[in-house]
Amino acid sequence: MQLSTKHLLGIKNLLKEDISTILSTARQFKEVLQRPIKKVPSLRDVTIVNLFYENSTRTRISFELAEKRLSADAINFAASASSVSKGETLLDTVNNILSMKVDMVVMRHSASGAPHFLARHVPAAIINAGDGINEHPTQALLDAFSITERLGVLEGKKILLVGDITHSRVALSNIHLLKKMGAEVMVAGPPTLIPKYIEEALQVKVEYNLKKALAWCDVANILRIQLERQNQVLFSSLREYNLAYGVTKKILDEINKEIIIMHPGPINRGVEIDSDVADSNQSIILQQVENGVAVRMAVLYLLSGVKN
Repeated sequence: MQLSTKHLLGIKNLLKEDISTILSTARQFKEVLQRPIKKVPSLRDVTIVNLFYENSTRTRISFELAEKRLSADAINFAASASSVSKGETLLDTVNNILSMKVDMVVMRHSASGAPHFLARHVPAAIINAGDGINEHPTQALLDAFSITERLGVLEGKKILLVGDITHSRVALSNIHLLKKMGAEVMVAGPPTLIPKYIEEALQVKVEYNLKKALAWCDVANILRIQLERQNQVLFSSLREYNLAYGVTKKILDEINKEIIIMHPGPINRGVEIDSDVADSNQSIILQQVENGVAVRMAVLYLLSGVKN
C-alpha cells in the first residue's frame, strides 16, 4: 500500500483513496497495540525528528509513542530549548538536523504554511502536526477513525463541529476529510467564531442555535475555545459562552437523542463541555486519544519509504 503523496501537509490535497488506506492501515496497527508485546520492527533504522515550535502534550506524546511502537529512532526537538531562541532560522535548523541523516520530520508550528515551506526545501518526508490556524491532518484522521469504529462508515453521517471554527485547524482538516468521505457537515457557534462565507466556500451547513444543531447530528465534535489565537474580544465571557454554546447534560437530555460526543483536547471543562458529558457513555474522547497512536503509526509507516 502506498499514498499518492510523499508528505502529509494537510487533508485538503489528499485523495479519498489515501484516507481509506491510512484508516485501514491504522486498523491493523490498532490490533498490534492490543497485543502483550506492542512493538513491531516496521521502521527499524528510520530516524524521525519531532520538531515542535509550539507547546503540545497529546500530539507530541502520541507521535513519540507511535515512533517507539514502530521501532524508529526518534529525536525530540523543542524550539524553546534550542538555537531558535538565539535567532536561528527554520531552514537552518532543519538543514542542521538533516545533515545528521534524518528520514522524516514531524512538525508543529504557529505559522500557517510552515510545513509546506519545509517540504519545498528539504528532502525528508514532512508530517504536519498542526500549523497555525491552517490544518491538523492527523487529528482529523484519528477523529474519522474513531467515528468509523462506532458507526461503521462516514458516508451519509451527520457530523457537527461546535465552537471556535475560525481559529481551529482541527475544524478545517475535519471538514475537508468528512466532505471527501461523503459525510454531511454542520458548524455551530457564535457568529463571531464562524468564518464568513464558510457555507459557500466549504459546502457546510451553519447553525447558530446549539440545540437545533445537536438535534440534527449523529456526532458532535466539540472544539476548544482558542483564546491564545484571538486578538480581540469575540464573546462577552466564558460564562456567557457556556450558557449559549456549552454542551451540557441538560441540553442533551432535552433533545432526547443518542449522539456521539467527541473533543480533540485539551478540554476546557465547564466552558465548551461539562464534565458529566465529557465523562459519559456517549463520549469517545479517551478512545480518540488511544486511536491517535494507531493512526500516527499508519501515517509514519506509509510515508516512511520502507517497502511494504
